[in-house]
Amino acid sequence: MSGLEPAQLVAAQRVAGWLRPAWVEVDLSAITANVVHIRAAVAPSAVCAIVKADGYGHGAVPVARAALDGGAAYLGVALAEEGHELRQAGIEVPVLVLSEPPAEAMGLVVEDNLTATIYTDDGLAALLEAAALARPSRETGGRGTGGRGTGGRGTGGRGTGTWGRPVPVHLKVDTGMHRVGASPAAIVGLARRVASHPALALEGLFTHLAVADEPDDPFTGAQLDRFEGVVRALAAEDIYPSMLHAANSAGALCHPRSRYQMVRPGMAVYGQAPAAALQAAPLIAPLQPALSLKARVSYAKEVGAGESLSYGLQYRLSQRSVVATVPVGYADGVPRRLFMVGGEVLVGGRRRTVAGAVTMDQILVDCGPGSEVTRGDEVVLLGRQGDAEISPWEWAERLGTIAYEVTCGLSPRLPRLYTSR
Repeated sequence: MSGLEPAQLVAAQRVAGWLRPAWVEVDLSAITANVVHIRAAVAPSAVCAIVKADGYGHGAVPVARAALDGGAAYLGVALAEEGHELRQAGIEVPVLVLSEPPAEAMGLVVEDNLTATIYTDDGLAALLEAAALARPSRETGGRGTGGRGTGGRGTGGRGTGTWGRPVPVHLKVDTGMHRVGASPAAIVGLARRVASHPALALEGLFTHLAVADEPDDPFTGAQLDRFEGVVRALAAEDIYPSMLHAANSAGALCHPRSRYQMVRPGMAVYGQAPAAALQAAPLIAPLQPALSLKARVSYAKEVGAGESLSYGLQYRLSQRSVVATVPVGYADGVPRRLFMVGGEVLVGGRRRTVAGAVTMDQILVDCGPGSEVTRGDEVVLLGRQGDAEISPWEWAERLGTIAYEVTCGLSPRLPRLYTSR
């Protein structure tokens, strides 16, 4: 069982299931190379590598370190708890919480010196309350990454009095996606309140692009127009956030105008295009996929012509064939419908058909008449084997979804094995 030594899996902090030969393999050198590529493409903009959702299923802490090795200056998470995980692992770079945390989470934001996103008055009040409660520890330094620059003329240079190190804040403005964010009309008042409070440092202003992965859609330009209108409105109030950002992966690599001072790539960090149609785009094609989903055959047998396989007996053998059982199923994130949409796996460098309904813990694979497949042979569900490859976008296109859902859906019970070339 080469490549699956228990000590490696324990080190990967994915212990459950390491005796079962099914695992996610993550090439950290690919993560680093992707960030290096993105940095070169967007220079001089900084890179905030998005590691939310456990690094899109890859493992947040190892991915974060690999991204930092590639030159990422910031990390982005969805939850304060995700930022806390990074801090507990000893990662001290700036960590931006991309949505306004609930009031219950603001104390964690302050304690861990995370960068807060704010877009409501209630959120601002909750952050100020958390900062007030944490004043003694912040005055003595606390932990984290204090001492960063906090912005332009409207936000820096004021005395902090007895507040100690201010909490860095990025304001989010809704420019048309209508998920979260303050309206352009409301953002100036919110910015004024943040910029004038000694407990806070208005570091950034950002928005999120709804259709950047459709480069010909003019809505992205309209969003950037609105965003830049907000920047001008703030300047009229002598408020100058030092870090403007709008670009996700597609924005960073397909819309140069959206790069501003920082970009926030997610899927591109992991070597995947942000949309199936962009896989051949000039700045996206060089990305290196980091994730593979692998297993080993647990059982192989010949099954006669005319026999049917798995639940529902929906797959019928037209000829005698070797059928392999592979110990991975929908509880691991292999969609149950994969069989119904023509899903395949790689065995011996060749594509083989998923034969019958995916079950909770296992799949069946039709390896063909006379196949020499045997117990212990490697099976690749996602990734490369020899000259053949199955990508998350292949699954996504078959299943009518996106590659993001494929990688994020891989269960924590699959051990993560980290490699580096």
